[in-house]
Amino acid sequence: MNFLFASNIYQERRNKLSAAFSTGIALFLSNNESPANYPSNTYHYRQDSNFLYFFGLSLPNIVGVIDFEQKKSLLFGNDFEIDDIIWMGDQPKLSDLAVEVAVDEVRPLSELSSFLKNKQVHFTPPYRADNKIELTRLLKKNIEELIPSTELIKRIVALREIKSPEEIEQMENANEIGVQMHTFVMKHCKPGVSERELFGIAEGIALSMGSGPSFPIILSQNGQTLHNHNHNLILEKGRLLVMDAGAENVMNYCSDHTRTMPVSGTFSPMQKEIYETVYQANMAGIANCKPGIQNIENHKLAVTVLTEGLQRIGLMKGNIEESVALGAHALFMPHGLGHQIGLDVHDMEDLGENFVGYDETIQRSKIFGWGSLRMAKTLKPGHIISVEPGIYFIPHLIDIWKNEKRFEAFINYDKVETYRNFGGIRIEDCVLITEEGHRVLGTHLPKSVSEIENILQS
Repeated sequence: MNFLFASNIYQERRNKLSAAFSTGIALFLSNNESPANYPSNTYHYRQDSNFLYFFGLSLPNIVGVIDFEQKKSLLFGNDFEIDDIIWMGDQPKLSDLAVEVAVDEVRPLSELSSFLKNKQVHFTPPYRADNKIELTRLLKKNIEELIPSTELIKRIVALREIKSPEEIEQMENANEIGVQMHTFVMKHCKPGVSERELFGIAEGIALSMGSGPSFPIILSQNGQTLHNHNHNLILEKGRLLVMDAGAENVMNYCSDHTRTMPVSGTFSPMQKEIYETVYQANMAGIANCKPGIQNIENHKLAVTVLTEGLQRIGLMKGNIEESVALGAHALFMPHGLGHQIGLDVHDMEDLGENFVGYDETIQRSKIFGWGSLRMAKTLKPGHIISVEPGIYFIPHLIDIWKNEKRFEAFINYDKVETYRNFGGIRIEDCVLITEEGHRVLGTHLPKSVSEIENILQS
């Protein structure tokens, strides 16, 4: 079943892309079914996001074309046959589906190769092996000769990164599902419960209300591992549970929240100090979101707030401005403040992270920590970004930096050793940039110390 916007929305998107080109065509391959362990047992189907944006249809084995010279759009594909219908039931004709997304012309898939002959073909970076192979066949090139169109990438980013009112509505819906996922886990976070049980029910909520999680759920007491997908532990009193999870709704728009909660129901004094520091960085980063601000400045603000807090606790020292500029804080927060969100949880990163988060006005830093910032460029109305500061105590990283005597002028390693088994804390929200400033998407999800403790104890 296809959940679609009004047909004119897809037509307008294609027209805007087409207006930027005078020659050639844009080629969009759908994703195919992906076998889990044998051909007919497949993973949950997920369409390519660029195909969804311009053609809307969540179907495998079709190809979308935007002809820049003829100023028209085409779908290449085949109708389902009786063998398919026996297993799947009645299926719509491709020509009927084309009407729903305002495509001008439908042709059999067998005609695609001849149609492409002698044409200038623009395509985006293929990220699935089968589509790489298909492109080599269609374009008569070796894999190493498949050079994506930089101009097409830039034009798509410019269109997709500014969310329309219809898209923002879908993003609100995805965030509401995400809030339900996190709220359930908060209400059932207590000693003796298994991580796997909470993970499974959270994933079930995402599936029952939408298309499933927007990425593999991170739910772990070992929050010092940034993307921890292990759920084998039983919740223990005195530990912290980090949950980084989002939902993908039926229109394939995504959310992304992170919350950290004390399994005991109450933060210990040590946990509270670190949590309050991350919370203040999260709130400062959100408050500074507005049009015209480079997001790297929000990152700088957040890590400065973290550094100030870590100095108050005694984990860091020295000149704060110099410490931040050199990246000493990255021992505790080695990642960036956030990323764009939309049809992908890390929106459009299949097109290349530097095209999405950077442009001619700003280049990626080579400093550890700073270089991990995914979204650095100037914020505009319609951008949706995550704001997700964190503090982590990563034993291997601590050992390496301590042995190298790295940033000894800024880090109190003796004090850090007393936090070696602390784990990690991250707090994340989805933020829409508006004409006036910003708006956090979704119903408020408990975040302050008192809010977290109240829901855990309720």
